[in-house]
Amino acid sequence: MEGKPIQRGSILVVDDEKLIRWSLKEALGQEGYKVTLAEDGKSALEALESEPFDAVLLDFKLPDLNGLELLTKLRERDKELPVVMITSHSSVEHAVQAMRAGANDYVAKPFRTEDIALRVERVLETGRLRKEIQHLRQEQIARFGFGRVIGKSESMQAIFKLVERVLPLGDATILIQGESGTGKDVLAKAIHYGGPRASGPYMNITCTALPETLLESELFGHEKGSFTDAKTQKKGLFEVANGGSIFLDEIGDMSLYLQSKLLRFLEDKTFRRVGGQKDNVVDARVIAATNRDLKKLVEKGQFREDLYFRLKVIPIVLPPLRDRIDDVPLLVDYFIGEYNKEFKKNVKGVAPALMKRLMEYHWPGNVRELRNTIERVMILTSCDILGQEDLPLELLDEVNHTAAEGQVLKLTAKGVRIEALERDLVVQALKLSHGNQTRAGRLLGLNRDQIRYRIEKFNLKTLDPVASSDANSE
Repeated sequence: MEGKPIQRGSILVVDDEKLIRWSLKEALGQEGYKVTLAEDGKSALEALESEPFDAVLLDFKLPDLNGLELLTKLRERDKELPVVMITSHSSVEHAVQAMRAGANDYVAKPFRTEDIALRVERVLETGRLRKEIQHLRQEQIARFGFGRVIGKSESMQAIFKLVERVLPLGDATILIQGESGTGKDVLAKAIHYGGPRASGPYMNITCTALPETLLESELFGHEKGSFTDAKTQKKGLFEVANGGSIFLDEIGDMSLYLQSKLLRFLEDKTFRRVGGQKDNVVDARVIAATNRDLKKLVEKGQFREDLYFRLKVIPIVLPPLRDRIDDVPLLVDYFIGEYNKEFKKNVKGVAPALMKRLMEYHWPGNVRELRNTIERVMILTSCDILGQEDLPLELLDEVNHTAAEGQVLKLTAKGVRIEALERDLVVQALKLSHGNQTRAGRLLGLNRDQIRYRIEKFNLKTLDPVASSDANSE
């Protein structure tokens, strides 16, 4: 009988009986495994030194070491190596000892080789899944860790120092406040994946996304038959987040009824499913976020004062981007790096003139708006250095408008000629808009007729070939 191709895995068989070693090598070899044999503990350890194995079949009784002693040595070398213990038929006690010592499975003598092959396949599959989960967790830690929280400004440095002290405290409740787009969700993930709960689940929900009844079921679960569509029991996010964290975004919009259930959970880690009669206990850390002023909501009776104080055990306030404008270059570089990978491009940076414009803008959408802007520019550009011409027209207009709002003319003792100033502003607007009269008018707060009137008044039709062609369409 021709064996299957060897590549399914490498197995070390440790048994002092020659016939058993031979039969296992034949059976597992036909299943496609590479099999190495060892007759005692010493030769098994030597084999483990010389090459890696995907699993070990280990007899409980060996001439030099017993199986438990060798298993302990194996676990010291590799905690994840799958081990199947071979025990005598009558010794249930040996099987229990083996499992407690770290064996993944056991089989009793006499056994069928088909049973052995099945158990080997099972422990190998479990080991592969465990490695995949560990790999995914490491990817998540790298992807959502503090490398994504960017800032050199004084306000962000203060936040970093606070979070550094909070990270080891895996149970502390955290309240993140800040305008929309400041990165509250990014910070929440960084806290989870940077702390002791990183290996646990991270669940998140926006409290405005669902009506009250559905939100209650989503958070706390429900029992079968508790309402019309409750055909089966369902676990809520708090149960699913056991051992990890749950991120409650827009907590300021949660109803007073659900606030009371959340308060109870924060107080004693217990809750009841919708329609349930018993308390459930889980270990999940709460990270809440809001863009609303909770203190004012408390004063208006729209938010529970006791919940407010219970949430703000560790309060973190993220500043708007306009208050940390020095962080814009760092953020731009970071987003360019991200989108270079995603779009397979090689953009090296931003022209100084464009960076100046980006730092003059007030960014009402905060970091989210900046990220979206860079993403859009990166998609459309064919250059390796981003320039002003790459900015979307509407954003360029807004940037120019913002910059103009920040400029205040200082009147000196020499005075100023209003008409000369007006002409100069029209000339600047036409140059900035490359002769587009509609956009030039928008920069000055004028409509098309008003800008045309001033172009004629100041004889600016020949200022620019583009302007004289009346490029006033968008």
